[in-house]
Amino acid sequence: MKRFLLAMGLSGVGILPASGDCLAAGLPDTALDRARVLLAVQELEITLLTHPSATVALEDWCARHHMADRPVVVARKMTLTAPDPVPARVRADLAASATQPIRHRQVQLVCGTHVLSVADNWYVPDRLTAGMNATLDGTDAAFGHVVAPLHFSRDRLEFTRLWSPWPGSLHDAPGMITPPAQIVRQRAVLRDAHGQPFSEVVETYTDQTLSFMPAMDTDYAH
Repeated sequence: MKRFLLAMGLSGVGILPASGDCLAAGLPDTALDRARVLLAVQELEITLLTHPSATVALEDWCARHHMADRPVVVARKMTLTAPDPVPARVRADLAASATQPIRHRQVQLVCGTHVLSVADNWYVPDRLTAGMNATLDGTDAAFGHVVAPLHFSRDRLEFTRLWSPWPGSLHDAPGMITPPAQIVRQRAVLRDAHGQPFSEVVETYTDQTLSFMPAMDTDYAH
């Protein structure tokens, strides 16, 4: 699959938090530990690919790996400091005219203390209900929860693994497995139950999705 290039040219994409406090601190660089981390990355990819909603996928992930007392994902809205024109590619993907309003919402998707993803979301407000627009404007509710009544599907345009623990890379500290901030990225168009596109998302999943790994390592030892 071609590596995702569009995100590099879209405003705001790539603003990621600092590394997490567990796996980011490093696991021993052994073949067994690299295999375990690779399995976790593959599990994350399967979780994302089998859910139309990234919010629900991350809540499933957070609950499965006991990453928070309440595995609820919230959207921490980020401030866009630069001019924010809608990319022509996004208008084309959403079948929107040159003058049709499109809003851009950039958030960190957070579960407990973990920033699991940074998401850029362009959506057509005219294709949502007034209540949905008010919630998106006035709260930190996750987009997937807000638009769930649309019974939407996800049309994936790109899905890219940005880092693999196997066989290792120059990024790693000597003797340690140290993932970079960006693990997986996907781009998709969301369509309502009638097939109408209403949103395009670019989601970059962080190293903090793997912050449970030392606990998993202990579990495997038994």
